[in-house]
Amino acid sequence: MGKIISYFFISLDGVVESPDKWHFPYWNDEMGGAVEAGMQQASGLLMGRKLYEEWSTYWTSPEADQEIAGFFNDRPKYVVSSTLEKADWANTTIVPRDAAAVRALKEEVAGNLQLSGSATTVRWLLANGLLDELSLLVHPIAVGSGQRLFEDTPTYPLKLVKSETFQTGVLNLLYVPEAP
Repeated sequence: MGKIISYFFISLDGVVESPDKWHFPYWNDEMGGAVEAGMQQASGLLMGRKLYEEWSTYWTSPEADQEIAGFFNDRPKYVVSSTLEKADWANTTIVPRDAAAVRALKEEVAGNLQLSGSATTVRWLLANGLLDELSLLVHPIAVGSGQRLFEDTPTYPLKLVKSETFQTGVLNLLYVPEAP
């Protein structure tokens, strides 16, 4: 049975939207190693419709870093959506936004399904008891505006199982959901 692990670049004030606008000054070899370790453990990628639409355009374009694009293009991809009808990106399967369907996917997949971004999907997975781990790279910056990971959500008790501080002040935190 596979695990669903969510990865986020997140600001100190909880913003996960548009990390390309605030995250890069904190990038270093430590963070690169943490990101690469997560990527190497991914048997497949899980995403919501919006992220699928953004990434399928970007990672298949000539502008994308081709080494990294190979990772995204070659891996099996699963899009959790109630509205997406067709997926043209290679190795992509549409999964109904239904807890039973995602649970069945977890049982079929050997290894980790990596979810990078897709805050709405992560909140839905948490609400349905489907998220196994939440990995946060907390950046020491208050962005002030943008979509936050937890907006108008119920309370989710999480247990910290790993923490590390990078030289840049970024915190590498790993949480698992606790039973309510």
